[in-house]
Amino acid sequence: MEPEKKQNYIILPSIRSSHNVGSIFRTADAAGISKIFLVGYTPCPLDKFKRVNKEIAKTALGAEKTMAWERSDDIFSLLERLKKEEFQIIAVEQDKNSTDYKQVKLKDKNAFLFGSEVGGVPKEVLEKCDTIAEIPMLGKKESLNVSVSAGVALFRMIDV
Repeated sequence: MEPEKKQNYIILPSIRSSHNVGSIFRTADAAGISKIFLVGYTPCPLDKFKRVNKEIAKTALGAEKTMAWERSDDIFSLLERLKKEEFQIIAVEQDKNSTDYKQVKLKDKNAFLFGSEVGGVPKEVLEKCDTIAEIPMLGKKESLNVSVSAGVALFRMIDV
């Protein structure tokens, strides 16, 4: 009997850039992510009329067609739902309560939450997360682009 595969999700609340979303779709596919949740004003691969978002398609290079995704309006109800399904919620963010992302212990079900390009993950959302994983910044810049953060974090934390 084959062992049960780990379930790893991505949560993208209020990401403005379609290019970043498309890039994350492509990275998610490469990292074996099971599903992406697009929350708030985060653009979707298809609009409400089922028209293709060309900017997402341009950077996703087909991953937007093969990756499972779901639209959610409310981050708090989504987090509550995932916790009931026994997902560990891991925010990738800089915070005084963060853990070095290389030290995070994954469970069988994990949901990686990446914040908006400018504001990051709001405090009230961080409070609902099980773990806050921080990518150390060694240079003068304080943060990475959200799609770059997703690539760095996923390929370090998931046993790809």
